[in-house]
Amino acid sequence: RAIQYTCMLLSYLIERKADKEKLVMKLKQVESSMSSGRKMFRLGNVVHALVAARSTTQLPDVVPRFCLTASNLTRAIYFVCDAVLWLKSVGLQPDVDKPKWRNWATKCYYFSLLMNLARDWYEISWRLEQAIQEEKTKENSFWDKHSQELNRVKCGDSHGFLLLLFQILKRHPPLLLDLVKNLCDLSGPLDTLGIYKTNPGVIGFCGILSSLVGILTLASPHLKLKQ
Repeated sequence: RAIQYTCMLLSYLIERKADKEKLVMKLKQVESSMSSGRKMFRLGNVVHALVAARSTTQLPDVVPRFCLTASNLTRAIYFVCDAVLWLKSVGLQPDVDKPKWRNWATKCYYFSLLMNLARDWYEISWRLEQAIQEEKTKENSFWDKHSQELNRVKCGDSHGFLLLLFQILKRHPPLLLDLVKNLCDLSGPLDTLGIYKTNPGVIGFCGILSSLVGILTLASPHLKLKQ
């Protein structure tokens, strides 16, 4: 995935240079090959998504339970659409309506990301409220400055809100990484669905950043946001 989006970004950056046509063509070929390969590797992910959806239905908190279950179910549908597109790309199902299936896949992926972002915002809101409640119980001078910041947040001070938000994300790296990854992943479906048009450079950069976050959470599981 990182290689695919790196090729996308590089081809976008050099495609206007007159002497780079062959390199751009090779980069796009590698990008296409990586995309097709990823579709093949994801053939079994439908089962994984359904198992994840079953486990998230057992979560005690209703908001994460709804968001994560909906995300996993729509992601399972996305993987089904993705498998159909792969069958089309390798010639096993030549009669498949590629634009229609791609549109369905993109919509499912988009909705799944929205559910993940809703869960992230719920976690952030909960921690903001928790921080405010904790500050209310502090009476020593050490917390006076923080209490003033919270008062500014409650009075509508955007600077105070952003400062508190920054502090919370800094204290909870898994939440920050999950938020960054979901926001980066959103660029692709927003462009494909025509909601917010960008360009391959932006999508490539966001894809690389999202992939690096994914690699980091795989290498360090403690940085992955727990259910």
